[in-house]
Amino acid sequence: MAQESNTQPILTARGLVKRYGRVTALDHADFDLYPGEILAVIGDNGAGKSSLIKAISGAIHPDEGEIRMEGEVVHFSSPNEARKAGIETVYQNLALSPALSIADNMFLGREIRKPGLMGKILRKLDHAAMEKFARAKLSELGLMTIQNINQAVETLSGGQRQGVAVARAAAFGSKVIILDEPTAALGVKESRRVLELILDVRSRGIPIVLISHNMPHVFEVADRIHIHRLGKRLTVINPKEYTMSDAVAFMTGAKAAAQPAAA
Repeated sequence: MAQESNTQPILTARGLVKRYGRVTALDHADFDLYPGEILAVIGDNGAGKSSLIKAISGAIHPDEGEIRMEGEVVHFSSPNEARKAGIETVYQNLALSPALSIADNMFLGREIRKPGLMGKILRKLDHAAMEKFARAKLSELGLMTIQNINQAVETLSGGQRQGVAVARAAAFGSKVIILDEPTAALGVKESRRVLELILDVRSRGIPIVLISHNMPHVFEVADRIHIHRLGKRLTVINPKEYTMSDAVAFMTGAKAAAQPAAA
């Protein structure tokens, strides 16, 4: 979904710098995410793409530069603050609790308490409300092949676990969803389902940042591809105008790129 020329980015970063001693992870990095798009972020190992995403999601604090959300400067001191602003991140390890149920994992850290004194004083959880909400969200995304909302996450397949994590992000990520290697370690069939899920979430108007090493997946679903190299944004390409070989050549420095473009 290409953005109109007059559309403003929903999330931007300018001049981000992050140093760890003598190592510079981010070297005046820029970033732009537009409403309703899937933006893939690719780069070789050590390029700094993980540091970029962590800075945007509040997991690390940049030494320099600024981040703006909907035009307003934001300072996230933690991932929780980013979540409150509407940014949900699904990390590669999913951050799910295997022993807990699907419903409990959907609400991990945001549990609904019973109304009245039972919730306020005794801190009782409203399991029925959480189960109803979780079932509705999974159904919306076509994930109700999971029959029992109370089954433990450890009983699910890799693709189903990824589905729960994405559904949780879509349920609470009101403005931006960041997905870190969502198809890593999944089989062909489960990877296909996750890609369909990503497109489904995007169709609901939520922009997605997709970090992936899987070039076929990137070129299949991304609207734009942000190429990160040596701690900064090298360029942004349209997957319809470049090949996977071009993207790899940019990433490795084998091919020079045009000046970075925000659009």
